[in-house]
Amino acid sequence: MRATIYSGLQPGANVKGTNTMVRVGLIGFGLAGQAFHAPVIRGVPGMELACILERHTSNAQKRYPEVRIARSLDEMLSDKSIGLCVVATPNDSHFSYTKTCLEAGRDVVVDKPLTPTYAEAEQLVRLAADRGRLLTVYQDRRWDGAFLTVQKLIAAGALGSVAEYEARFDRFRLDAKPGAWREKADHPAAGVLWDLGPHLIDGALVLFGEPETIYGAALCQRTTSTVDDAFDVILQYPSTRVALRARIIAYAPSHHLLLHGSEGSFVKYGMDPQEEILRSEHCPDGLDWGANWGLEPEERWGTLSRVGEAPRKVTTERGDYRGFYANVRDSIEKKSPLDVTPEQFMRTMRALILAHKSSREKRVVRWSESPE
Repeated sequence: MRATIYSGLQPGANVKGTNTMVRVGLIGFGLAGQAFHAPVIRGVPGMELACILERHTSNAQKRYPEVRIARSLDEMLSDKSIGLCVVATPNDSHFSYTKTCLEAGRDVVVDKPLTPTYAEAEQLVRLAADRGRLLTVYQDRRWDGAFLTVQKLIAAGALGSVAEYEARFDRFRLDAKPGAWREKADHPAAGVLWDLGPHLIDGALVLFGEPETIYGAALCQRTTSTVDDAFDVILQYPSTRVALRARIIAYAPSHHLLLHGSEGSFVKYGMDPQEEILRSEHCPDGLDWGANWGLEPEERWGTLSRVGEAPRKVTTERGDYRGFYANVRDSIEKKSPLDVTPEQFMRTMRALILAHKSSREKRVVRWSESPE
């Protein structure tokens, strides 16, 4: 299923907004809140970042002085006009914040992963259904330009029957980040498999569905690491093999995406440009993100090599993370079905937990095995 293309503000347009407004409360203002949620929410017509819960520091107030700042969840939820809560906190607090927001009658977006355990995730899905509330997980990488390009190529049959798919995130960082909870062994759902795994696994499941088996290897490439800083996850299908990899010691990064099929191959180097901009001083604010947002220069396009044809560059589709929140807005307003459904993010949870199980037990596990 292809993700909804961002249908709010057209690049370069001057749009004041829509007739209705989804007022959003953002819980947490660390990296996820600052780079991947606040600016994206503010970039979608019909959405207003109405409140930010920042318990101890004042970074949100400095960046968005016009936005109300709350110091507790009760304070945020006291504003009954806030209809959507976004949980962008460390993984071990996802369950409690999401549960409280659902019980308060709010729709909820949760940064990936939903929770550290499958049982907690199931409980939240049941609660959302019982309360009639929207619950979804922030799988923004579905709106990467390269992923949209691969979806288009597969749907068009450009590769024939896909025999092999590989996606990887390569980085080079020899030292752990001081104080980073993602790199502490005593923190639930720490490690890079929990951090980057949801992106790669979700993409593979969208493209190919549920596998027959999973093999996982959570690795420590740095001698100082106390949790996994790299991983391999292999999803095996009847006629397709999917390899998902992340590396922390990759000074010369390999390809980002590689596909081999009965009628040709596609290879793409380089990551989507959106994250780098969102994490920089050039992060956009407001509705107009410019005419070139999400576009890649030609030298970064992938190469398609088809049987009997000369290799050619394939234009990377425009990426735009605002598509996620535009779909959430439309789903709340009953204008569109939800792109990242509970069924889908629970599949990703299952795959994540089975990959960890495989790594611990050093064996291939079947998709049908218990995720706990």
